[in-house]
Amino acid sequence: MSDYYQLLGVSRGASADEIKKAYRQVALKFHPDRNEGSKESEERFKEVTRAYEVLRDPDQRSVYDRYGEEGLARGAGGAQGFDFSDPLEVFGDLFGRQGRRGRGQGKERGQSLQVSLRLTLADVLKGAKRTLKVQALDTCGLCAGSGAEPGTAAHTCTTCGGTGEEQLVQRSVFGQLVSVQPCRACRGQGQVIDTPCRRCRGEGRERGESEVEVEIPSGVSSENYITVRGRGNAGPRGGARGDLVVLLEVEDEPGFFRDGSELLYELPVTASQAALGDEIDVPTVDGVARLRVPAGTQSGELLRLRGQGLPELGTTRRGDQVVRVVVWVPDRLSPEQEGIYRQLMVVEDPAPERIADADRGGFWSRVKEAFRAG
Repeated sequence: MSDYYQLLGVSRGASADEIKKAYRQVALKFHPDRNEGSKESEERFKEVTRAYEVLRDPDQRSVYDRYGEEGLARGAGGAQGFDFSDPLEVFGDLFGRQGRRGRGQGKERGQSLQVSLRLTLADVLKGAKRTLKVQALDTCGLCAGSGAEPGTAAHTCTTCGGTGEEQLVQRSVFGQLVSVQPCRACRGQGQVIDTPCRRCRGEGRERGESEVEVEIPSGVSSENYITVRGRGNAGPRGGARGDLVVLLEVEDEPGFFRDGSELLYELPVTASQAALGDEIDVPTVDGVARLRVPAGTQSGELLRLRGQGLPELGTTRRGDQVVRVVVWVPDRLSPEQEGIYRQLMVVEDPAPERIADADRGGFWSRVKEAFRAG
């Protein structure tokens, strides 16, 4: 199983531009048109193209970084709307292909938006639906996105002939160099508006507010986000809409500490409960569970409530709730309690000089060991 970053020759922290540049170089090297139809080169080309398809998309890249190819196969990661558009758009017309936009369309895609959504542990447990109010640039209602005043129309740019591009030709010692850039007359739109819409002033869009329903799967964390395709800003003059990226923020729950699908809860018990053992109701994220505290339990020991944690993302299996027992000693005693404790002092064994490894590495190291113990 190949590592996608190694296939493209980039680091895991590579930017989108670095990934795109690396893919172009590697794909050029293995493209079948340059290797006389070599089957080996063709297979290699398919591998690097697959790697680029994943790493170019923030949602898929996040899933791959966390779960690898297996996560991609089962759709883990908490993101929606993967974009499997043709990766060969990075080559333009190099091999006789055109990108998704193509020549003459000249329409710019709208910007994506980001919003934050706060969730509780109960939302993480069961999943949730939320309706978000989003302020974005929508298609102008007066000109229907054309940018032209009603009753008028745009006309084809005479400078670029409607392609939205113009070529600059320069001569050098290496020969004739041709570069392509957006047309300066129409700003890459391919059309010119003589009478702009009075409402949007030729932009083809205006600010508005809409409601977006978002479905959050169970098991998400603050590391996840959801992409809602086509709910961002509208593009100018009829351009495609950008996306809405919903950043998830899971709130801390009083009394609980989360580590992936595991939950930690600190349970105070009395000295007699620890010494004699007891059964105690313990709060969980979705109610109450009965926990048996064995006789002789020491302060700081970790007990488990199986299946009382949070679900793992993409599965129905729940983790455990780890309960840390803390022996509580009253700071004030009634006369009767004091008398009982004094009688106990006479018959009880002295405390050991060192409690075997109970505090080695501190509390959090013991918590991590308990999580790893499964």
